[in-house]
Order: sequence, then structure tokens, then C-alpha cells
Amino acid sequence: MILDNVFFEIALILTLATLLGVVGQKLRQPLLIMFLATGILAGPSCLGIIKSYQQIELLAQIGIALLLFIVGLKLDLNLIRTTGPVALATGLGQIVFTSAIGFLIALSLDMSLISAAYVAVALTFSSTIIIVKLLSDKKEIDSLHGQIAIGFLIVQDIAAILALVALATFGSPAVEESSVYFSSFIIAAKGLGLLGIVAILMKYVLPQLTRRISHSQELLMLFAIAWAISLGAASELLGFTKEVGAFLAGVSLASTEYRDSMGARLSSLRDFLLLFFFIDLGARLDWGAVGTQLPSSILFSLFVLIGNPMIVLVIMGIMGYRRRTGFLAGLTVAQISEFSLIVAALGMSIGHIEKETMGLITLVGVVTIFASTYMILYSGKLYQLLSSPLKLFERRNPYKESAIDTHQEAPFVDVILVGLGNYGNGLAEHLLRRGKSIVGVDFDPGVLEKCCSQGLSVLYGDIADPEITEQLPLNKARWVVSTIRSKELNLALLQQLNSRGYEGKVALTAAKQEEANEFKKAGAHLVFLPFVDAAEQAVDALTYATDVLPENVNWPIAFLEVRIRSDSSVAGQTIRDIPLRSTTGVSILAISRAGRVYYDHGPNFQIYPGDRLIIMGPPVELKEAETILNHLEMTGSMEDSDRFEIAEARVAEDSKISGRTLANLRIRQKYRVTVVGIRRGENQITKVRPTELVLAGDCLIVIGTSKAIKNLKKKEPL
Repeated sequence: MILDNVFFEIALILTLATLLGVVGQKLRQPLLIMFLATGILAGPSCLGIIKSYQQIELLAQIGIALLLFIVGLKLDLNLIRTTGPVALATGLGQIVFTSAIGFLIALSLDMSLISAAYVAVALTFSSTIIIVKLLSDKKEIDSLHGQIAIGFLIVQDIAAILALVALATFGSPAVEESSVYFSSFIIAAKGLGLLGIVAILMKYVLPQLTRRISHSQELLMLFAIAWAISLGAASELLGFTKEVGAFLAGVSLASTEYRDSMGARLSSLRDFLLLFFFIDLGARLDWGAVGTQLPSSILFSLFVLIGNPMIVLVIMGIMGYRRRTGFLAGLTVAQISEFSLIVAALGMSIGHIEKETMGLITLVGVVTIFASTYMILYSGKLYQLLSSPLKLFERRNPYKESAIDTHQEAPFVDVILVGLGNYGNGLAEHLLRRGKSIVGVDFDPGVLEKCCSQGLSVLYGDIADPEITEQLPLNKARWVVSTIRSKELNLALLQQLNSRGYEGKVALTAAKQEEANEFKKAGAHLVFLPFVDAAEQAVDALTYATDVLPENVNWPIAFLEVRIRSDSSVAGQTIRDIPLRSTTGVSILAISRAGRVYYDHGPNFQIYPGDRLIIMGPPVELKEAETILNHLEMTGSMEDSDRFEIAEARVAEDSKISGRTLANLRIRQKYRVTVVGIRRGENQITKVRPTELVLAGDCLIVIGTSKAIKNLKKKEPL
């Protein structure tokens, strides 16, 4: 019969999982929830599709082994060090307080000591996979709260591994058959032996072995899977769990140069196989037992959703972090993880807990993951709503974040630069090159540290925080420039600047022309389109002049392509005026401009910004020639440069210019100003043409530099 076919059964399960996955995507939910729902629907309590429990369980065990292997593979203890003591303090503090409070709540509900202990432990773990995915989607993974969250999630992962080891030790049959002390000694000896063997392999075998097989990515992936499963099997034979062995397998390869490649390639396989773990878990749920746990699950869910973030808030507030950072980091622990379900499943398999406790932990997992996903997705709006009450969790001086700031009070700021990523850092570099005064703003401590080393004055801040504008020197800044490519955040920044009465100019960054148009309508003075600009430069680079160079040159001569910067001192000069050959012996062979190559350029050929010059000469002198070509044309600072002014110039009654046309008067050539209009009695002439007659008594509306206007007024009336 077709329903007895295992292959057909798996096909139905995967189809159902895909359909529910689409629904989950629409609801913006992690696939983990949808996989559990698949197991529930495909299980005996609903459609009854699942029959091959052994096959599904085997795939689930391999998936868990790969999950632990990748956790070990990417275990970055350096991240804990870089985020300082806050990762350890928050991670350990949250584990201690959550487990202690959870244990007391469980005991108050008349649960047994062992069941209460399992529930308390399950409540402490948060899903690293889900949190990393959500923070990455929101582009907050490199923010301060993102780094702190990842730091204490690593602490949680380590605690979860230790919990699995402890369960394997106390749940071992050896413990029941002989004395606890002797069994503990034997297991400890086995554990030390396993660690010793893995350490020796890490130092002397695995680096050379992975290097030898790395020429084939397929073979490297096969080795990684085989190593994870084999060490997991060996761990189980020694009386531990396969999860512990798989984790050690990952740690043993974490120091190799191929860990990122292995982790990236195995992630998809891990996600696929974990599907079967959650399907198996959902299918095995006893809904009769689960139903009786509904009131308890609601109580525990509320504790996880509200209590866990508050614990993190309190710890981070005491340590000197702002309430917003503590709140956003705290939201990442407002759910229990797949580790919680794995620990509970292990406890049930060794007889420590009953199906009722397993069902309770699963229900809490479903509720908290579902709710916390929306809490993280809409964390900004949630913070705005709770900002005032959260002041209770912030010190008067949040010194930890204030210590990141290096901005010193200055009489004038040319540019407040919001966002110091690749594009923002490039803007800062060129602005500093031109001697501008800048204050950089970013939420990535690593980026701020790098910018400080470059001499940039920085402020820690997230533009999504409405209070950030209070810290900015808006009254001293001529420009506020945002390099953030988020339409919502840029529009919010504009609104905040307007509400604070900012009178300077604003430049925003758009990903496409439609966004640029919207920004201009909202009041932005300037909009950057980096992708459009980069595309034009890329086309120029693809059609560069070096295509015409000879491939083989039997002479000590070399070629170099140099792109002329907009601030280069040679921009606007003719080739005759560039002392290249006389100073370095280097010649300009060809010039590429907008895809067209000029071979026969004469000495009067003018160089423009963006031109690509192919220069030829001795190899040593080429670098010197490149320096000359892109030598900075120093300009005065923005505050020292002359500005345009509009003024009125009256034509005297007996003026000699009366009755003559603007073309004949050559006012621009004589006075360095431009006539933009004429006021004649009650009439205003706004469209002036060269043939327009100037009459006695006219008032000429002119525009020019302040210096030119000043000289003109000395001669008024004309």
C-alpha cells in the first residue's frame, strides 16, 4: 500500500513542512515553530502520516549532532573577551537567577524536585540560531546590544553542553549499578581521556589532515560530517551523550582555517536534519498530558517573556549600560531554545521526567519563541512605548557607553556623519583628507575603535534611538549626513532633526531612485546613490585603456592605471601643465574617459576628475607619479570659504548704462556677479535675457560671492 512506503511518507511530511513554512514566513515566525506544527499535524493525534519513527529519529539524532558540531566549530571565546565582563556577568547572572526563580515557581506548582530542576534548567537557555537570524535580518548583529547578546548566548551554549554532560553522568546505568563515587570517578577518567585524545589530535593531526583534503570542498565536508558523527558515537560508547562528542568534534576543528567554510556549508544540512527532530518531537507529544499543563505553561511563559529581559536589564543597568542597550539585549532571552527541548528529551529518555513535563517545556518553547520573535522584530516601537518606565534600570551616568565616546566640544562641526560602515568610513576618510571637522556616530564598538585610531571624533549611538539626537552637537553642525540604507530610519532621522529645530543641511543615502525622490520630498537637501555611482565607475573600469597594452614587454618598463580623484591638484589642468615627465620620467600613454580611450592626446588635452590615466615608465617611479597625479588640492575649511549672497544694485538716474542691454554691459565680467532679476517700479522681471534693456531707476537683483558683492556696493549707484 502506498501509505506504507517510507519514501512516500517522507515526501508527504516534507510537503506539509514546506506549506507550513510558507505560512510561517508570512507570519514572520522562525521555521522551528512550523516544524513542530508539522510534527503535530503529521502525528497520530491529527493526520497520522508518521509511521517510520525509527528512521525519523535517526535523522533527528544526526541533525542534533551537526547542530552541536557547528556550535563547537563557531565557538568564539574571543567574542566574550571583546564584549568585556558584561557577557559573562549577564550570561551567568541570567542563568543563575532564571533557574533559581524558575525552580521556586515549579516547586510552588507541586512539581517533583527532579522535574522542577529540568524545567528550571530549560528556562535558562535561549536560541542562538533564532537570535542570530533575527539580529542579522535587522542589521543589528554588530551593534553593542547585538554583540553583548551573542556573547551571553555563547555562555548559555557552554552551560547547555555542561548540562548535557551532567545528565549523561547522573543518568548513566553505571551510576545505578555501583557506588556514585566510583562511577563518577570512572566517568571523569573517561572524560579526561576523551579530552586528552581530542587535544592531541587538535595539535598534531587535524590541522595537517584538513589541509591535505581541503583541495576538495566535497571531501572536506564529508570528513567534517564523519568526524562529528564518529566522535559522537565514541562519546556515547564511553557513557556520555552523542551531543557532547559532536560538540567536542566542532571545538577540535574551530582553530583550523577551514572552520568558516565547513560551518557555512553544513548549516543548510543542519537545518534540514533538525526539521526531523522537531517533527519527531511534535509527533510524540501526548496532547492529553499537554492539555493539563496549559495553566502552568502560561505562567512559565510569562516569566520567560517578562522576567528574563528584566534580569538582563537589572544586571546591565548596574554595570553602567543605557536602558535601551539593556532592553534590546534583554529581549533576546525572552524565549527558550532548541537546547531546552534537547535537554528535556534527553531527560525523558533516561527516565528523569515524564511526558507531562516534556509537554510543559515544549508548550513554553512554542509560546515564548512565537511571542519573542515579534518582540525582537518590533523592539524599536516597544522601546519607545516603555522608554520612560525603563529609566528605573539606568544609572544617572551610564559610564560604560559614555566611555566609548571620544567627541570633545568644538566651536564648529562641518559634518555629523551617522553610520561608519564601509561607505561611511570612506566618506570620513575623504572628508578628513580635505581638513573637515567631523563627528562620527555608530552603534558598532569595533567600528568606533577603528575610527578613533584614524583620528575621528566619535559618539556611540543608534539612530533608531529617538534620544540619540540629544547627544549630537546640532547647533554647531552645518551638515548631518546619514549613510544608513534604511528608508524608515532615514525618514525618522529627518523628523527628529526637524522636531529639534535643526537649521543646517541634511544628506541621506538611498538604495534606489524611488527612495531618493521620497527623501527629497521629505526635505533632504542632498541624497547619495552609492550603488548608481559605483555602477558608473564599474563600467568605466570595465572599459579601461589597459586592454590595449602589449602582453609581453622585453624592456624594464611598466604600466599603471591611475584614476584622477575629484580633489586632485591636476584636475582641470592640461597635460602640458603636469610636471610628470620632468620630475619622474613617467609618460602618459593613454586616457580613458567614460569608456572611450584617447590615444593621441596633445599637450593641451585637459584632465578631468574620474579620468583614468595609463602611465608608463620605470617601475620604481610609477608610484611617485601616482602620488603626484592624486596630490590633494588643498582647500580652505567650509567655514573659511567665501559664500554667495544676493543683493540689490540701483541704477542711477543719470547712469551711463541706462538704455543698454545686459549683454552689452558685461556685468558678470566687470563685477563678478550675475543678474537674476530686475525690480522696475511695481514690476518684477524674473526671467532676464541678454537682450533685456537696463533703465534708469532700475534695481538689479544680483548674486555673487560676498567679496564681489562688497566691491559692487562700493560703486553703487551704477
